[in-house]
Amino acid sequence: MQTPEIFVTDQASDHDINVIGNGLNRFNDAHVGYGDRQPLAVLVRDPLSGEILGGASGRTSLGLLFLDLFHLPETLRGKGIGTEVLRRFEQEGRRRGCCSAVVYTISFQAPAFYERNGWVRFGEVPCDPPGTSRVFLSKAL
Repeated sequence: MQTPEIFVTDQASDHDINVIGNGLNRFNDAHVGYGDRQPLAVLVRDPLSGEILGGASGRTSLGLLFLDLFHLPETLRGKGIGTEVLRRFEQEGRRRGCCSAVVYTISFQAPAFYERNGWVRFGEVPCDPPGTSRVFLSKAL
């Protein structure tokens, strides 16, 4: 076999990303003896139009709940909806056997929201624009 070509791109296809993800998943499954990763979403829907307005998405794997994305439009914030979405997300993680949860947010986004809901900051990495940072939080479930 010839030496493989290594290149940088910002146009990787879904197939390309799946090759990487599936390879990593096979490696992990062989190491631990099983694969339990599952996607998870808690959605907020307009009752009249049926339109999805926001919510949270992530996954569970090997006893850990990953919260990847969380967004509510401005009009739905400050009404307890976000806290309920987060509560249901955590509840489903517990139901799936997760012992811990992890999320990262940006300092101008929602670290205080997570902290009010029992999440604990365990790391912070400066990023752009200057004065902001990625904030990493976890929660025992």
